[in-house]
Amino acid sequence: MKYIVGIGGVTNGGKTTLTNSLLKVLPNCCVIHQDDFFKPQDQIAVGEDGFKQWDVLESLDMEAMLSTVKAWVSNPQKFAHAHGVNVQLDTSDTHILILEGFLLYNYKPLVDLYSRRYFLAVPYEECKWRRSTRSYEVPDPPGLFDGHVWPMYQKYKQELEANGVEVVYLDGMKSREELFHQVLEDIQNSLLNCS
Repeated sequence: MKYIVGIGGVTNGGKTTLTNSLLKVLPNCCVIHQDDFFKPQDQIAVGEDGFKQWDVLESLDMEAMLSTVKAWVSNPQKFAHAHGVNVQLDTSDTHILILEGFLLYNYKPLVDLYSRRYFLAVPYEECKWRRSTRSYEVPDPPGLFDGHVWPMYQKYKQELEANGVEVVYLDGMKSREELFHQVLEDIQNSLLNCS
């Protein structure tokens, strides 16, 4: 069985932390990080807001990401071996792929591939504070969060809701352990129901 999990949501909401925790315990599990598909900096447009448009779908090579997902779908064992994941033969041929990123559910060709979609959310003030504590390869210029990052988050969240994309909302204010156990239990129950 092939099972694709999306861990999406707001910037600095805990997506990578949750993904890394799940990766350690789920059998035959691979991960694809959307951040690995950012286009080169010189290909990122400057918007009307005056900021480089990092938080828009067009800043990502989504075709390359989709191609990577399709490589996993066509042969999860080969994909796992190529990415250093040890395949366990005693797990009834279950293979899990986690897609982690901030715009996972706004690219139509990917939307229907998910077995389960999670969306981490945190309030504005918490998100802004968490973002201010992070170091990025391309540092945030002053005003970026309020002028671009948060408005783009709201825009894309409204878009996925308007498109009727079903997600399981997760409260990013919960402890890491609580979120991990909630999602792990949900995935395990879902896998049991699929088999």
